[in-house]
Amino acid sequence: MSGLIPQCFIDDLVARADILEVLGSRMELRKAGREYKGLCPFHGEKTPSFTVSPSKGFYHCFGCGAHGTALGFLMEHDHLTFVDAVEELASMMSLDVPREAGGAPRDSRIDHLFAMMETLADLYARALREHPPAVDYLKRRGIDGETAKEFRIGYAPDAWDTVIKALPEGRHSIELLVAAGMIIERDSGGHYDRFRDRIMFPIRDARGRIVGFGGRVLDKGEPKYLNSPETVLFHKGRELYGLYEARQKLRDIPQLVVVEGYMDVVGLARYGVRFAVATLGTATTGDHIDRLFRLTDKVVFSFDGDRGGRPAA
Repeated sequence: MSGLIPQCFIDDLVARADILEVLGSRMELRKAGREYKGLCPFHGEKTPSFTVSPSKGFYHCFGCGAHGTALGFLMEHDHLTFVDAVEELASMMSLDVPREAGGAPRDSRIDHLFAMMETLADLYARALREHPPAVDYLKRRGIDGETAKEFRIGYAPDAWDTVIKALPEGRHSIELLVAAGMIIERDSGGHYDRFRDRIMFPIRDARGRIVGFGGRVLDKGEPKYLNSPETVLFHKGRELYGLYEARQKLRDIPQLVVVEGYMDVVGLARYGVRFAVATLGTATTGDHIDRLFRLTDKVVFSFDGDRGGRPAA
């Protein structure tokens, strides 16, 4: 297709890419603290000096000085042109590459959205500590404070305007909340919180950034589980709840177990099973399978034997 690739798309592509998945599909990497190490593919060596930082989104070799992002790695390792590397990276992320007559400045809204989601996660975590019934519910489910803190579990108060009041007033904040799916517009005007009186589970992408939330009612209510809608940050057909946490805990991942929901993931983690992940309100997709098998050779599906679990299986 003719036309330039917008610079804002390239910037966002690199920012959102899971560099560990990209490099891990082409070389062997092992966890080393917060980073990953392996034998450099650009020069011969017997001792690993090639380091990948998932949180920073770049790699660096202390032996030969090779350094760059996922995009640069594809160009060097696969001997691709810049455009071909963009196409390959976008394909791995199931994205279409847009074309236009000229470039455009980077859309800073993405950065603001990620920052806002962090603020809301902190808000929910504080609300959990201040709402004993929510804490009691987690204790009854066998979730201790340490596990709740690791998964950043929180509570959405039973109010219509918690997140609106929590952020600075102004149209800009309202637009961001709408874009992130955190508030819903009323037919009569105004907005209200999507999540109310629910245990909140932040959904993190491969780099640990919060892209959405899942909420579970404390007692009876419908729907029992509620996820963020599809947004510019959150694509439920790609994300796997608990995958980020599993990769942080395990040096090697011999297997991954796909369970039905986030409470299953957290409950298993509480008792030492750190290789469980869950899809988010959707059937397992091809993108999910691709992500799973980039990290391990063995995937086990473990669903409930009820009316919901059997069709899912």
